[in-house]
Amino acid sequence: MTELASRVAPPRPALSDRLKFYGTWVATALILLLLPQIFTSGGSMTTFSLVGISIIFALSYNILLGQTGMLSFGHAVYYGLGGFLAIHAINLLGGNKWAIPLPLVPLIGGMAGLFFAALIGWVMTQRSGTAFAMISLGLAELVASSALILRTFFGGEAGISANRTKLFKVFGLSFGPQIQIYYLVAAWTLIAIIAMYALTRTPLGRMCNAVRDNPERVQFVGYDPHVVRYLAFCFSGFFAGIAGALAAINFEIANSAYLGAVQSGTVLFAAYIGGIGFFIGPIVGAIFVTILSLGLSDLTQVWQLYFGLFFIAVVLFAPGGITGLLMMHRPLIRAGMLSRMLPSYLVAALPTLALVTGLMLMIETIVHYTVNPHEDPNRVAFGIPFNAASPLTWAISAVLIVVGFVLCRMAWARVGQTWDETLTAARAKVHAL
Repeated sequence: MTELASRVAPPRPALSDRLKFYGTWVATALILLLLPQIFTSGGSMTTFSLVGISIIFALSYNILLGQTGMLSFGHAVYYGLGGFLAIHAINLLGGNKWAIPLPLVPLIGGMAGLFFAALIGWVMTQRSGTAFAMISLGLAELVASSALILRTFFGGEAGISANRTKLFKVFGLSFGPQIQIYYLVAAWTLIAIIAMYALTRTPLGRMCNAVRDNPERVQFVGYDPHVVRYLAFCFSGFFAGIAGALAAINFEIANSAYLGAVQSGTVLFAAYIGGIGFFIGPIVGAIFVTILSLGLSDLTQVWQLYFGLFFIAVVLFAPGGITGLLMMHRPLIRAGMLSRMLPSYLVAALPTLALVTGLMLMIETIVHYTVNPHEDPNRVAFGIPFNAASPLTWAISAVLIVVGFVLCRMAWARVGQTWDETLTAARAKVHAL
């Protein structure tokens, strides 16, 4: 019996692997704890809070897309409904002086997301693929439109506001200062990450991967793919509701933008740019997208255009996302050969930078003539001053685009050749050890 069990059960991880696993979580908690001591400004606290909320939302979305293979265009429904229920809960708890503190309110948002996901998910998850995507898009538009019609609950265009400091206080915390909200978001972010990672390690998480890869085979071995998709959908709605509640707490308001297509598109971008094939991918994507959107909005008024171009570039040239690109280099790092690629990368970076600069000049010049034609043509974009009315600007941008494109093709072809040679040598070195 012992021999049989030893053949069936997976081997127990080595002590070094277990220390590395638990050490990663402890290090993450320490980083979250120490960040406010390093970056002390109010803007930093707000940015970190938004990043934490985006991480929970992106990971909840990846339960659908990355784990179960369901492309949703309406994930903001559960995020927004969780946010609205949280705002109403804050007003109700504060008005009646009930002894329920603010840190428990995200759980109310999560239960709201779970309730609505369980209510409508059974029908939605009957099909996957294009049918599921279209149903989710239609449902998102229906709920977003209802937010402007049902003013009693959603508050119309102004939304519903609340005062988070009126709730029952624990340990003397009023949650008025932004740093207290940061620690609340950080704690819930860590709890949600651990819970969603644990979900991927359960039999349900494994079956979600199997349904994504081959639902017919899953049905053949005795499992119902519809039930697996439905359970994954419910878990996803629960964590999306938590993210929406934290957003409502952070801003002390919930409005129709929480339910809109922009919100659903942003979480799709974050998950895909980060890499849906890895658990850490949506985390990387949420951090990148949040900081990029905040930074670009200060640099140019058409930051959404650059955001969309970047997303297209990721889809075309890096379908595994940022995390996929980083993971590609693991064999080179193990073999100690990453330095062989650096000269090729540096050579390719120069024409790439020229091409991007030319595109930026062209876009900003076109924006000047189409959006603000009567304003001063002397403009500054991304720190680069230029005159939008000067023919020289058009000539420079055209030269940078054409020459940069030609040199990019040559340089990146050389990078591909060097990559193949280095990867072959790295694998030979590892196998020889």
